[in-house]
Amino acid sequence: MFYDLSALNLILLGLAMFSAGFVDAIAGGGGLIQTPAMLLSFPNSNPVSVVGTSKTAAFFGTTTAALKYRKSIKTDPKLLLAMVVPAFIGACFGALLASHVSPDGFKKAIFFMMIAIFFYTLMKPDLGKIHVEKHSQRKLLVIGSIAGTVIGFYDGLIGPGTGTMLMISLVAIMGFAFVGASAIAKVVNATTNLASIFVVGFRLGIMWKLGLLLGIANLAGGYLGSHLAIKKGSNFVRFFYLFVTALLILRLGYSLFLE
Repeated sequence: MFYDLSALNLILLGLAMFSAGFVDAIAGGGGLIQTPAMLLSFPNSNPVSVVGTSKTAAFFGTTTAALKYRKSIKTDPKLLLAMVVPAFIGACFGALLASHVSPDGFKKAIFFMMIAIFFYTLMKPDLGKIHVEKHSQRKLLVIGSIAGTVIGFYDGLIGPGTGTMLMISLVAIMGFAFVGASAIAKVVNATTNLASIFVVGFRLGIMWKLGLLLGIANLAGGYLGSHLAIKKGSNFVRFFYLFVTALLILRLGYSLFLE
């Protein structure tokens, strides 16, 4: 028995983490799989601590995907820095508030925002096919900093949907192609995961052995997903993005109106 988990439960969690890493590396949305799987496996544990353990595993996948993308796709180090630092700070504040603020009040707003994102992307078939220079370098850095702060805070506070928000910000607002956006999003997401691990680990504790073990599965999924995204290109990532966003809408809708 490992953290009171049966062998079957541990295997299923491993498969969930592999799937989450794969999906997240392509278009974000891995939290849609791994967070419910972890919470269902530990119904009597502190949910913030459980999510922190989930993010520990996710850190391996996002970092692996980020490194894989970096080998094939050139990213602006100034933009990465402008997004990563505020995202880390925002995620720390979000994680600090996570045990004091109920996420239920945010769910309805996120639900309708995801619907808007889905149809906006669906109705613009050319969106994210190529990189479009929409802004000056200075303005791009400012937009990136704001997006990093807001989305980082959301990731620390709630989590699922972070990749979706990062992707639409990078593609629709900042002008990146879907593959390039995914490369940047993985670096930012790895940073916000690290911030949550840092805060939750010190305050509430994390199931480190489980997080590290499941991290191996997430790493494998992240490697495979990023490899496929680079090979298939932006059209494939766009399709996957729409698919994951639709699943997120269904999950939020079920949670809001049927549970």
